[in-house]
Amino acid sequence: MGCRVLLGFLLAAAAVIASVDCNSEGDILNAWKTQLTDPNNVLQSWDPTLVNPCTFFHVTCNSENSVTRLDLGNASLSGPLIPELGNLTNLQYLEVFGNRLSGSIPNEIGNLRNLVSLDLYKNNFTGRIPKSFGHLHFLRFLRVFSNSLTGRIPPNIGNLTSLEILELNSNRLAGPLPFVVLELVRFGQLKHLDVSDNLLAGTVHRTNSTRFRVTTIIQDPQA
Repeated sequence: MGCRVLLGFLLAAAAVIASVDCNSEGDILNAWKTQLTDPNNVLQSWDPTLVNPCTFFHVTCNSENSVTRLDLGNASLSGPLIPELGNLTNLQYLEVFGNRLSGSIPNEIGNLRNLVSLDLYKNNFTGRIPKSFGHLHFLRFLRVFSNSLTGRIPPNIGNLTSLEILELNSNRLAGPLPFVVLELVRFGQLKHLDVSDNLLAGTVHRTNSTRFRVTTIIQDPQA
């Protein structure tokens, strides 16, 4: 009898913990919502009184009611990304392309260790590409083109050996393209690299064929 009571208590405790976690994710999304301008009411279903955010439009959850996708591309949103988004620990897809989001990209985005796709392109982001992106080891698609990002390309992007598409074009990035990033062409999975329309120094020898795969490299003719 005691074992049954203990088991029931543990199950109830686990359910409470899961509920708290889901509520905290809903709190994060609603905190972000309060800082966004949403002229088309895309976020109207993001109700802070709901038990979890899994019924929010444009949000996908896993079987444990934890957020795995945010699909808010071309939604006419303006405002910042908030650091708290880095606490959505099961997030795999952050799709906010084609909006009017602005400000710097929070370093905390690098805490999203399960991220597969990060699409921030065609916004108004400024500042540097966070060095913390080098922690996103499962990332396959990194697209931040058509913003106003400055500074150098972080060398630890070269840590992302799962990366297949890297599009940094049409920003204000300066300095050389790190050699360790180019090594992803040979030793990683990189199939498409676009760094054109920046302020980068030097060029990459235009050879698309390697022993491992064919990689498309797009760059300015001479910086």
